[in-house]
Amino acid sequence: MTHWKPGDARHRRDAMIRVNQAGEFGAIRIYAGQLAVMGDRGPAARAIAGMAQQEERHRAFFDRMMAERGVRPTLFQPLWHVAGFALGAVTAALGPEAAMACTAAVETEIDRHYSEQLAELGDSDPELSAAIADFQADEVEHRDHALAAGAENAPAYPVLSGLIRLGCRVAIATAKRL
Repeated sequence: MTHWKPGDARHRRDAMIRVNQAGEFGAIRIYAGQLAVMGDRGPAARAIAGMAQQEERHRAFFDRMMAERGVRPTLFQPLWHVAGFALGAVTAALGPEAAMACTAAVETEIDRHYSEQLAELGDSDPELSAAIADFQADEVEHRDHALAAGAENAPAYPVLSGLIRLGCRVAIATAKRL
């Protein structure tokens, strides 16, 4: 097995793949929690189910990259499994606007995160860069849909959004390292 220093390019790319896979997994779990509460009826549930399908495609790509490149998953995967579902269930229980507020907050952070990764990668890893750019477009679409669907009308939207965004930043920082 090749050993590398924490600051080298391979280490940083491995961290990108690990955190992206964890994030896509977490998004799938959030949507599963929302759908468990909301059921499969209504426009919000249909939109969430569609977004979840896109997140599954993203996760499958990062799963493949992890296997091909020998990248280990985050040690916190079991936590994301439970925490993602719980976040989805709680926001859906607050109503469709809160479920959309959760999506808007998460996707705002993911858009920022993917932009940073693309800037760091430059043209050093075309396969990874192309996938991130493709997935980023989906995430922006999810955020914009959530905002159009009334995310900002959720109860205590600024607080809810701020807490979810902070949680995302903590999860991203953790998954990069552990």
